[in-house]
Amino acid sequence: MQVLTSLILAAFAGYAGTWYLGRLEGNFALLLFMATAVTGVYWLGERFFFLPKREQAAAELEAGVARRRAELDKMGLRQDEDTTAQARQQLLMQPWWLDWTAGLFPVIAAVFLLRSFLFEPFKIPSGSMIPTLLVGDLILVNKFHYGIRLPVINTKLTDGTPPQRGDVMVFRYPPKPSLDYIKRVVGTPGDEVAYLNKRLTINGKAIETNVVPEFFDEDSMRYMNQLEEKLSDKPHGLLNDADRPAFVPGAEDFPYRDNCRYSVEGVVCKVPPGHYFMMGDNRDNSLDSRYWGFVPDKNIVGRAVFVWMNFGNLKRIGSFN
Repeated sequence: MQVLTSLILAAFAGYAGTWYLGRLEGNFALLLFMATAVTGVYWLGERFFFLPKREQAAAELEAGVARRRAELDKMGLRQDEDTTAQARQQLLMQPWWLDWTAGLFPVIAAVFLLRSFLFEPFKIPSGSMIPTLLVGDLILVNKFHYGIRLPVINTKLTDGTPPQRGDVMVFRYPPKPSLDYIKRVVGTPGDEVAYLNKRLTINGKAIETNVVPEFFDEDSMRYMNQLEEKLSDKPHGLLNDADRPAFVPGAEDFPYRDNCRYSVEGVVCKVPPGHYFMMGDNRDNSLDSRYWGFVPDKNIVGRAVFVWMNFGNLKRIGSFN
């Protein structure tokens, strides 16, 4: 078992190492599932086979010591120094290959269940959601709000609450589902979304926007035009770069692309059933549904709800719209 366990741990370490070095496209959900399954098998083996076997050996040791003492007493001989407790402890001690597998199972299983069905942490890697979310924000994503899904395969078990316009949602990037993206839900199934001349219209109704004080971007060290938009009952901020053109350059070929009409003014799309139209709040610096298409329901990961840490700015901690 020591050799087998060494090979298994080496395989996990090799997978994680090649992923970290960029030589392999990793899947953390799959890695965590496999770790839970493997350590779970060891935990069951420890509880129902290895531990009882060690306890039996310890009991046999104590029985042997008791017989030896009885024989010495009959012969009237002085008993040796009692080292039974130390020997018993040595027999019951968990070997390293069980300590690194069965011993870690409760922690790994708890993380797996929490991450898969309740909340999952993410780090914001880009500025596409500025000013709502900044680079470096560590956020929590509610995994059950839109329905509980099986980990790894992402199959939905319960319906939950359907995504609403204005939700900040994490999803699997349609062109490359191994990547997680975060954007705002702008269009739900059946909506006609128009983004023309940098004005958002849904089902023929222009979305209300108000000019608010400029946003200071610390990375670029410049002020940017900021608006307040109301997609739902709670307004959110967005950025508009007056120097950027309104048309969408380099739109890809994606499923249901025929539902979209592109022009120099922007794009108009009819959201197909079971899909969502996503946009970043940093409208002129966001690769979103305007470029790569609609997000199918099967790609949904969860709803972003809370910034739990930003090591560069502790004031960022809290909920957001």
